[in-house]
Amino acid sequence: MIDKNSPIPIYHQLEEYIKAQIDSGELQPDETIPSERVYADMFQISRMTIRQALTNLVNDGYLYRQKGRGTFVNKKKVEQRLQGLTSFTEDMRERGFNPGSKLISFEIIPAGREIADRLKLNENTPVYEIKRVRLADNVPMALETTYLPANLVKGLTEDIINQSLYQYIEEKLNLVIHEATQEIEASNAKDHELRLLEIEKGSPILLILRTSTLKDGTPFEFVKSAYRADRYKFVHTMHRS
Repeated sequence: MIDKNSPIPIYHQLEEYIKAQIDSGELQPDETIPSERVYADMFQISRMTIRQALTNLVNDGYLYRQKGRGTFVNKKKVEQRLQGLTSFTEDMRERGFNPGSKLISFEIIPAGREIADRLKLNENTPVYEIKRVRLADNVPMALETTYLPANLVKGLTEDIINQSLYQYIEEKLNLVIHEATQEIEASNAKDHELRLLEIEKGSPILLILRTSTLKDGTPFEFVKSAYRADRYKFVHTMHRS
C-alpha cells in the first residue's frame, strides 16, 4: 500500500490510500480517521509525513479537523454544472438532497446604485431584499442575498420564498425566465458568514454574483451568494471551436 522505493512521495501515496478508502465507503462522512500514531505504526513512516498528507486532504476538502477531537471525513461536495439556469431548490432536488432555507430577513428597500445598475432600475426604486441560508439535508450550503424589483415580481410572501421562487415567478406570474450572467471568485469567509455557514475561521468560500433576465431581456433578479467551498464545486464542460 505504501511503496518506499517508489518515486512517488510517501505523503502522496498516503493521501491516495485515504482517498480510496473514502471513495469506497470504508471511511464514512463524519467518521474519525485513524490517528497519526496508528498510520505511523501501520506503514512505518514518520508522523511529519503523515501530518503533511492529512493537511493536504483537509485543504482539498476530503477531511476536516475539530480542535481537541480529531480529524474527520468530510461529506462529498455538491457538484453543479455551469450550464442551464436552475434554482437552488431545483439543483438540490435533482441531486437527491432535501432543499431548505433559513430566512434571515425579508423586506422592501430602496435600490442603491449597485442594485439599481444590475437590475436596470432608477436608484431608490423599491426592491425586495431576501437574505437566506440555503440548506441541503439541513446542512448550511450557502448564504444568499436576493434582490428583485417589487413592481415586477409582485405579491411575494415568506411562504412563497420558503418554497420555490422560480416556480412562483413562472407559474403564478407567468413570466418566462430566460438566462443569467454569473461571476465566480474565491474569498475567505467574513465573520457573519462563518457563523451562518457554521464553518471555521479562515475557511474558503465561493463568491457568486448572478443577474437573471426574462425572455424579453428584463432583469428580474440579482443574487449575491457565498457558497461553502468545502461542500460545493462548479463544473463546466468546454468544447474546442
